[in-house]
Amino acid sequence: MTAAFVDEAAAPEQARVVLVPVPYERTTTYHRGTAAGPAALLEASLQVELFDEETRTEPLEAGLATLEPVQTHVMPDRLAEQLAGICAPHLQAGRIVGCLGGEHSLSLGPIQAAARRNPGLGVLQIDAHPDLRDAYEGTRYGHGCVMRRVLESAGSVERLVQVGLRAVSGEDDEVLRSEPRVRPFYAKDLAGRDRRRWIDEVVAACPEKVYLSFDLDGLDPSVIPGTGTPEPGGLGWWEALGLLRAVIEQREVVAFDIVELLPTPASTVSEFAAAKLLFKILAYLAARP
Repeated sequence: MTAAFVDEAAAPEQARVVLVPVPYERTTTYHRGTAAGPAALLEASLQVELFDEETRTEPLEAGLATLEPVQTHVMPDRLAEQLAGICAPHLQAGRIVGCLGGEHSLSLGPIQAAARRNPGLGVLQIDAHPDLRDAYEGTRYGHGCVMRRVLESAGSVERLVQVGLRAVSGEDDEVLRSEPRVRPFYAKDLAGRDRRRWIDEVVAACPEKVYLSFDLDGLDPSVIPGTGTPEPGGLGWWEALGLLRAVIEQREVVAFDIVELLPTPASTVSEFAAAKLLFKILAYLAARP
């Protein structure tokens, strides 16, 4: 039996995980449409089987609340303040917060809120791009700059671990080479390696408490073609799940986001895969003692 995550929602104060849909798109620079991502993901969740055979859990039984979408057209710096204010009370109460996007610039506020609550926080970013530019297309707070702002403004972020990188600008590269808090894992170096070994290296690079930021273009377009910049050569489905399960089992994921879903009218492959990815994160969280 299946049911949408929103249909199974508990009251926020009774939930272990709180989902925050953020249909936000202000600084997208290639294909537009990610504002429709959260609604498409939640609609696709109607078809997700709610028993997970891998962990033998029914994750929604642990308590899941889906809040009303955050509807706003402010610039990303203002959005960061807004989302930090939404996430902070839930994090303070010990709930795990998951933001569903929308473009990647939305990650700043939730990360800031999680870092204030958890000194020494690590950020695990699965992404084709480092997002370490100082400015891009006229703004310092867009999707191409979000992790640069994280390093600057979320002072208690101890480590930024980036996995699947394969579209790096010269400015990104300078930061990757000079900033000791950043640990990159390039897609070209992961290809052909034993999956268990590089996953162990990624987990070892993460501090005890982790914010997980999953840009869907970190996956290969053969898995999710519906994203703004479908870069070839990304992570496969089982590689990504292996990484997610390992980090959730061995570290404490305090919050997460899934961003950059761009629904495609001719197919529901991308939105269903994104919904399944969210479900697997929930399953791994539910299975963790």
